[in-house]
Amino acid sequence: MAKNVLIIATSPRRNGNSNRLAKEFAKGAKNSGNNVEIVYLDDKKINFCKGCMACAKLKKCVIKDDVNIIVEKMQNSDVIVWATPVYYYNMSGQMKTMIDRSNPLYGLSNKFKEVYLLACAAENHPSAIDGTITGLKGWIACHSGVELKGVVRGLGVYEVGAIENKPVLKEAFEMGKNI
Repeated sequence: MAKNVLIIATSPRRNGNSNRLAKEFAKGAKNSGNNVEIVYLDDKKINFCKGCMACAKLKKCVIKDDVNIIVEKMQNSDVIVWATPVYYYNMSGQMKTMIDRSNPLYGLSNKFKEVYLLACAAENHPSAIDGTITGLKGWIACHSGVELKGVVRGLGVYEVGAIENKPVLKEAFEMGKNI
């Protein structure tokens, strides 16, 4: 049965390496008959959370920007895929801001149960992604029945295009294909 897959590409570089992983994951998921949408945050207006907690009561954010549309897409997806560059051993600020702003989903019966992470780091050591995984697991823990199903580690890539011809692209494609 086809799944609705939402990929949230958080890189500020539209042609960045983590966005390239997102495209390969999307290709694999589409290849298996799934419905796939990539949301690129680089062209969205997303403000910081103000901590007002109005969303707990209203089930939507009161800040007028692009977040409520993205959160609705998240709520109605079977699979959420986060794609991020790694900055200082953690997720990008754009990803963290989107996670914070997804607070209206807390406590709801969301459709998504599977989460994947596609992360790229300049460093070659696999542990360079660990902080990002820890942060994402914190968000996942706040949603009942949701699991981190897979991680793709794009290591040793910094310059735009550095990921081309690396085996990790095939890994992202195969992970998408097998969701």
